[in-house]
Amino acid sequence: MTSINPDIFKAYDIRGLVPDQFFPEVARQVGRAFVDYLEAGRIAVGRDCRTSSPEIAAAFIEGARSQGCDVVDVGAVGTDILYFAVGHHDLQGGAIVTASHNPREWNGIKLVRRGALPLSGDAGIGEIRDGLMAGRYEDAPPATGALETESLVPDYASHCLSFVDPALIPRLSVVLDTANGMGAVGARAIFDRLPVDTVEMYFELDGTFPNHPADPLLEENRRDVVDRVRAEGADLGIAWDGDADRCFFVDDTGAYVPGDFITALLGEAFARREPGAKIIYDVRASRAVPERVRAAGGVPLVNRVGHAFIKKRMREENATFGGEVSGHFYFRENWFADNGMIPALLVLERLGREGRRLSEVVAPLRERYHISGEINSRVADVDRSLARLEERYHDARIERQDGVSVDYDDWHFNVRPSNTEPLLRLNLEAATHEDMERRRDEVLGVIRS
Repeated sequence: MTSINPDIFKAYDIRGLVPDQFFPEVARQVGRAFVDYLEAGRIAVGRDCRTSSPEIAAAFIEGARSQGCDVVDVGAVGTDILYFAVGHHDLQGGAIVTASHNPREWNGIKLVRRGALPLSGDAGIGEIRDGLMAGRYEDAPPATGALETESLVPDYASHCLSFVDPALIPRLSVVLDTANGMGAVGARAIFDRLPVDTVEMYFELDGTFPNHPADPLLEENRRDVVDRVRAEGADLGIAWDGDADRCFFVDDTGAYVPGDFITALLGEAFARREPGAKIIYDVRASRAVPERVRAAGGVPLVNRVGHAFIKKRMREENATFGGEVSGHFYFRENWFADNGMIPALLVLERLGREGRRLSEVVAPLRERYHISGEINSRVADVDRSLARLEERYHDARIERQDGVSVDYDDWHFNVRPSNTEPLLRLNLEAATHEDMERRRDEVLGVIRS
């Protein structure tokens, strides 16, 4: 009986260290269980560039085919291209072998059903876990499902470009950092069709990530693109995470543009195009998001963090756009799925429409909204720490949609527990930079006491 670690089954995917926790036999069984759960007849499978991905993807495909399912192998692609494959072909499901932004020693599988709707711990992953832990998929029937290969990159590029008018995109100098990850596949196909001058950084697919980890949310992983923007005198920099479903921006001064500011700008644009448009944002976000969206005639709706929850809410509300602080951006016309290339195109188009630099577009947000960024604290007792916060700030408006959100007229914060560690994550905003720092330190003192 194969020993399977139940800890690899996460809230949003299946993921673990290779080969100790995650290895081809696990992927083979997951392939069988996934097809069985969906009762799928045809799915798409892709993989990232990690050194373990080809073998793991082959095992997953073997498992799916042994369950009688036909498989479309779309090759080495980003997660957003896998979503496109499932939506474009109206397939019953899809899987991408990736550990996203995790270090090179990790790998995993993200799973979606028809319409690129993700499986999660609450819907699908738990059932797959239970089946594997019970040994239901250990035997190896012969592969009876068909296997075909298809390259969807040109069609994917056209799909992304349909969100903008390329004629409005100006001849800008843009630094692109794909961190040797899958962003290079989509970026090259798309940016070759645009009138921009690109400076490519780390476009060679290399699953050892030799230059820096593929997680631009962390400041140390943005230093190369920041330095290159300044050295080149470029108009902006764009970076992607390892599987290219998240997108990050650096303005012409080399300053990072937080994900909630990008959400505010894109949400505002969609609200202007579609009066009454519903825009989803997460509980960590700056007030810039709801205030900009309302001013543009849209309806901002706050939601708990996580792509599975955002996508579900977007479908329920028929929301036009959604954004998270973490750099995930979601689009109704993209099967409500996140995409790393469409935000880049929309920002470029906006710079062309307005004839302004990104630093000028973002300046009013920086001047009015002073945010802490996410700060992690390791605590002995997560529940007790959250209760202490509610006791300390009992006179505020308090919401418990996702962790604890505390709201005063001139400042607010959210504290959420990590899904995997005894950590609390703080995001705080105040009316001035000085007040933000003072309140930040005060709240951290309560959390860590």
